[in-house]
Amino acid sequence: MSTHDLATLSATIERAFEERDGVNTSTRGEVRDAVEASLNLLDSGKVRVAQRGDDGNWTVNQWLKKAVLLSFRLSPMEIVKGGPGESAWWDKVPSKFDGWSVNEFEKAGFRAVPNCVVRRSAYIAPNAILMPSFVNLGAYVGEGTMVDTWATVGSCAQIGKHVHLSGGVGIGGVLEPMQAGPTIIEDNCFIGARSEVVEGCIVREGSVLGMGVFIGKSTKIVDRATGEVTYGEVPPYSVVV
Repeated sequence: MSTHDLATLSATIERAFEERDGVNTSTRGEVRDAVEASLNLLDSGKVRVAQRGDDGNWTVNQWLKKAVLLSFRLSPMEIVKGGPGESAWWDKVPSKFDGWSVNEFEKAGFRAVPNCVVRRSAYIAPNAILMPSFVNLGAYVGEGTMVDTWATVGSCAQIGKHVHLSGGVGIGGVLEPMQAGPTIIEDNCFIGARSEVVEGCIVREGSVLGMGVFIGKSTKIVDRATGEVTYGEVPPYSVVV
């Protein structure tokens, strides 16, 4: 999709979000088409809720978060098949894998172990491994990343390449408030078992978080060499315990 087409799409989403009280399951036409197109772009990895610039700063595409929020208004509750035995679930967000065959899985190039849950509009890059885990809508999981057993990747969270999210790790989702940025784990990070990174914090490239580390916006991050205290961002190649 060209830059012009993306600009047109984002403008439609922005207008619809301003008038969201009138958006519902009966809405048809331009708004529904724009939301569907946005979700498909997210699902394919062609666009991301946030991307890193050459200067290391992250830019958040708020209109894509708005598209995800609008999708809740457009989608009716329905039966989701595949529960234990002959049971089902009741939701308005389908699985990313809904309707997939061998061809789609082979083309996607990642491993999806039984009982992993990935919601539509989340992107999973080639060579990623999903153990029984949960990846929420709008999230991005980079190439070669391991999402280990019972790990959770929250809505719109951004996970880089060759990251290891150990068992039970929680990466917080951020859809609202609208001005808040997503939680970000950059490339080549190791997040220890049962750790939590939330509230739009950023863990920079190559960092290691020990087991059971909890980081939110109010968590003090102390540089042992200088004593400097920072908040909301773990510097590159840090070890946090």
